[in-house]
Amino acid sequence: MTNERVYKMAFSSVYPLLVKKAERKGRTKFEVDAVICWLTGYDDSGLQAQIVKNVDYETFFSKAPQINPNADKITGVVCGVRVEKIDDPLMQKIRWLDKLVDELAKGKPMEKVLRS
Repeated sequence: MTNERVYKMAFSSVYPLLVKKAERKGRTKFEVDAVICWLTGYDDSGLQAQIVKNVDYETFFSKAPQINPNADKITGVVCGVRVEKIDDPLMQKIRWLDKLVDELAKGKPMEKVLRS
């Protein structure tokens, strides 16, 4: 899948998959929302508004209030690619989110997932 296709994917179609991934491992939608809000700066109502508006990934991240200043501490591999080595800023944000949800699903404590 090309980057452009990923950018145009509706966040509202990806969001339930992120929640399902976490819930299969005993985590909650509330925790997924907390991770998304931590990364993007959205509050709960802002996150829900973006989902209802059916925005694409590109818009979701471009409208994000503020990417967390600790996001650069997110490291590791997602889909065989080191997230800290991704050159494209938008793709890196998308992979950061994937990595955070992966860590949540693997049972990491929220304090570690949120780099606090």
